[in-house]
Amino acid sequence: MKILIVEDNPAVRKLIQRATADVADETFLREDGADALAGYEEHQPDIVLMDVKMPRMDGLSATRQILSSYPEARIVIVTDYDDDEVRTAAREAGACAYALKTNLTDLEAIILATSKSPLR
Repeated sequence: MKILIVEDNPAVRKLIQRATADVADETFLREDGADALAGYEEHQPDIVLMDVKMPRMDGLSATRQILSSYPEARIVIVTDYDDDEVRTAAREAGACAYALKTNLTDLEAIILATSKSPLR
């Protein structure tokens, strides 16, 4: 499985990469939503793990941008925001799952479930 991690914090990027090591055959890293579409185009990952708050382009905008070009993309929002408004915004942007950074141990199961579920 190919995974694209889009996260502006280098330490968190590494934590997410470690948390997904057992399910990822290849991992690609981007540090901003503005780079996410190019990363998707270049690598055609099976799953994108997308942060919400990033400097140049937020993850929800990047999610919409990727899905407008690649409707088959599977994007999981990975964030600190355990908030119904952000969850709703993520769903409306087209994300297929939502994970919290405070519990990255759930990430592997979320990825496996998401990769096997039918597209929206």
